[in-house]
Amino acid sequence: MSSATPAGLPVTRYDHDRAALGRLLGDEPDYRIDQLWQGLYEDLAGPAEITTLPAVLRDRLVGELPAGLTEETRSTGDDGETVKWLWRLTDGALVETVLMHYAERSTVCVSSQSGCAMGCGFCATGQMGFDRHLTTGEIVEQVVRAQREAGERRVSNVVFMGMGEPLANYERTWGAVERIHGALGLSARHLTISTVGLVPGIRRLAEEQLPVNLAVSLHAADDDLRDELVPVNRRWPLAELADACRHHIRSTGRRLSFEWALIHDTNDRPEDARRFAAYARPLGAHINLIPLNPTPGWPTRGSSPRRVADFADELRAHGANVTVRHTRGTEIDAACGQLRADRMDVPVEAPVRRQAAAALPD
Repeated sequence: MSSATPAGLPVTRYDHDRAALGRLLGDEPDYRIDQLWQGLYEDLAGPAEITTLPAVLRDRLVGELPAGLTEETRSTGDDGETVKWLWRLTDGALVETVLMHYAERSTVCVSSQSGCAMGCGFCATGQMGFDRHLTTGEIVEQVVRAQREAGERRVSNVVFMGMGEPLANYERTWGAVERIHGALGLSARHLTISTVGLVPGIRRLAEEQLPVNLAVSLHAADDDLRDELVPVNRRWPLAELADACRHHIRSTGRRLSFEWALIHDTNDRPEDARRFAAYARPLGAHINLIPLNPTPGWPTRGSSPRRVADFADELRAHGANVTVRHTRGTEIDAACGQLRADRMDVPVEAPVRRQAAAALPD
């Protein structure tokens, strides 16, 4: 079994590294490993489609290298430029992936967990609780399936911003980063890991060999409000988080970004912008403002376009570097977790405090 796969879960197609594939092939000639690896990662083919392999071997590998993802639902929006999948995993767990095409790039947003234990009340996934960590292969396969869908429009960026907290599933998330970089050929500069602020994970990430981008979902720049919006702040408050971010910047040379979902009359006031600018500016961080996707059952709505623009202007007036993210896929429930909630018939309720310790690193 791959070390990236928890006990009790089947080893799926992309859970195998080269050494594991060699063991699977047994007495086959060594060059078969290269042919299989090229088929899976360069041609993005399933075992039955790798015609450089003998037919008998292909038939065997179909059973021994099963897919980890089965398409449950697919939604398309933005005139075909956004595709969102709901996948069923081998144990029945559900996760989501989003492919977004832009004029200059194509980005895939992958999930790292089924559900999430972080308890951020405005997030559809956070209100569902935590099911399990994804394996390295299940994360990598999301990128492969998105690239197959993209065709000639090559996926150039991968963001770990889907369901789950990537740094709470560190080993398998990092295994996926290495595979996406090494086998699928994406530059570390085009890989971004998002976190709600798991300080030990940020410090560990800073010591890795690949200098990936770090995005921190901040949403509040004072501890009292952030304690409510992002409960993990009670464990690693803002001052500690800033120290870890500073260490990551020094170690990797990569620019930090902060994500801020704008919630009407909650974190979109002028005083929120002033505090945010004062927090972000010393770190040289880029700010991504996110108009909150509507989440059924959440009693507080996202900020209006006018409030978003005013908030951005206030940040700029205080010396912050700001981008307003264009909301994609609203008509296809692109807020993370909404397709899963719909399929499971799980109501998305008003925010409640949740214990996040079950899926946190020590």
